[in-house]
This record gives sequence, structure tokens and C-alpha cells, in this order.
Amino acid sequence: MSGSFDPNLPFNNLPGLPPSVDVENRQILKAAIRAREQLAVLNTSCRLIPNPEILTTTIPLREAKASTEIENIVTTNDELFRASQGIDSTPTPESKEALRYNTALHEGRKSLLERPLSVRTATDVCSVLQNAPVSVRTTPGTYIGDGASGLRRYTPPSGPDVISQHLAAWERFIYSPHDLDPLVLMALLHYQFEAIHPFPDGNGHTGRILNILLLIQQELLDLPVLYLSGVIVSRKNEYYDRLLAVTTHQGWEGWVLFMLKAVEDAARDTAELINDLRAMPEMTSLHIRDALLAAPAMELAELLFTVLYVRIRDIEARGPAKRQTASNWLSALADAGILEESRADGRQKVFINRPALEILPRS
Repeated sequence: MSGSFDPNLPFNNLPGLPPSVDVENRQILKAAIRAREQLAVLNTSCRLIPNPEILTTTIPLREAKASTEIENIVTTNDELFRASQGIDSTPTPESKEALRYNTALHEGRKSLLERPLSVRTATDVCSVLQNAPVSVRTTPGTYIGDGASGLRRYTPPSGPDVISQHLAAWERFIYSPHDLDPLVLMALLHYQFEAIHPFPDGNGHTGRILNILLLIQQELLDLPVLYLSGVIVSRKNEYYDRLLAVTTHQGWEGWVLFMLKAVEDAARDTAELINDLRAMPEMTSLHIRDALLAAPAMELAELLFTVLYVRIRDIEARGPAKRQTASNWLSALADAGILEESRADGRQKVFINRPALEILPRS
């Protein structure tokens, strides 16, 4: 057992970082090298996309959808993309939550330009997720377990002073002279943040966003496109079991290896998706030239891969054409089978880039 851990009591004496066991043995360092190699491949794939907006406006929605699924909040790809572009006037609560995750991820990334990752970053990210200002938990009684039976697997630290002390130590460790591999550091920080469980709600989402932000800050990831939550969804039970094993039996090696493999697999899968996507705008532009001889084909094709559910006003806003011309273009592309015509709330026309929709959100 780790310290005096009792799942029914607040773990106020949660051990600080670094762990008391070796977290950079030969096996872990080899796994870290493999994960870093795949991240380098992913970054190269991102740099080969002429218009990175195609990636940053769409792919992070996959991460948002998967992260909400970890919390048993499920939305469909169609619901999520429609909601992200304001097409449906009454998006589902599940879609709203996924979109807040997406917003928090992008806001967190922008914040790194102003200040390094910190407790404030975590608080700001969680505030966006909750759509209201948040602070550390003040009400006792929080636990991880079965709400119906009351069976507890873990009770996090309790009391705002205790929680704040653990958070401050978490932040100090990021910038202490530990000389850890950045990916090992990410794994340690993620466990510690989840174990502190500092906020009344949104800790899981916040912790997973912090993973991406740390990799960007450490210059291992260029864009927030790593589909890490998708891998965790597929191994959800192991994810929670590995977290708990650190608490109960100092199972750091298994936890770190789990996270390194998750990064490696997520980076590989995302790079493959981007490589599949890369040629599609140019191919689509050739079809557009056939259907619309006078249209700016490449500019329009890139728009169709940035805004998957495109409306007349989307083309107007980007500048390629006025309303009537934009309407004629979209109708012609639908007639040519390049787009699929639909309607939003039974009123305005929406034209769907179905091939992109099928590639971008795939697991």
C-alpha cells in the first residue's frame, strides 16, 4: 500500500512528486523513445498540410468527443460538427459539453503564448469546461466509485488549504530540476493532477487537456491534434485501473508505460489520418474545376475541408463570392455529387462534405 491510503478517507497525505521508485528504467526510456519518434512523425505530417486550419478547426473535435466519452457522455459526429458550426439552434447537452472541451483546448493553447503551464492554466481550462469560474473544492464528500452503491475506490484530498498545497507542489515540480523525459513527466503530472482532483467537476477533462498543453510547451507537439483520449477510450478500464494501482501499490512503471504507449499509438493513428487527408483538398479542387469552371477551386476546396457543413454565408464570409454566386456554386457541387445537400432546423440549406466527415472523426 502507498502510505496510509484508505479508499474511504480523504487521501490528504498524497505523496508528492517525484515518486519514491525509479520511473526511468530501461524499459520506460525505450518506450519514451518510441513515443517521441511517433510524435515527430505526426509533426511532420502536420507541416505537410498547406493550410493548417484544416487540422486545427476539425481534428481537435475528435479529441473533444473522445474525452467526453471517457466520462460516459456520448455525442454523434453529426451532432458535434453541426453544433460546432452553429447549424442547429438547439444542440444536445452532450454536444455542448464536447464543444466546451474543444474551446478549452484552444484557449489553453493560446494561453501558453502568455505564460507557462501552471495551476492558473488548469483553473482557466476548467472554468471554460464548466462555463463558469471555478476554484478548488470546498465541500467535503467527493469520492471516486459507484454512486449507486456508495462503494468507494478512491477519496481525493479534502479541504481547500490541503488541495491548494498539493496543487502548488504539482506546479513547482513541473519546473524543478528533475531532468525527466518530457513524456515521463507528462505521465507523472497526469496521475498527480487526477489524484488531487482539485475541482468540484471537470477534473478528467482538464487533466487530459493539460497533457496536450504540456506536450506543446515541451515542443514535442506542434498543433493540438493528438487523439490521446481516443486511445484512452479504447482502454478505459485499464486507464482507471492503472491510476488506482499507483495510489494503492506505487504501480508507477505500469502507469507510465501505459501512457507512453497511448501517446505512441495516438500519434501514429493521427499521423495516418492526416496523411490520408492531405491529398483530399487538391483532389477535390480538380472536381470543383470540372463542375465550376470559373470558381477559385483550391480556395473553395480548402474551405470545404475546414467547414464540413458549409452554408452560403460561410463562402460569403471567406470572400470568394457574393451570396447568389455562392448559392449557385454550392448547388452545382451538390448536383455533381461533391457535396451532399441538407437543411438546418428545416430552414437554411447546408452542404456536407461527406468524404471529409467520414475521415476526420474516425477512431
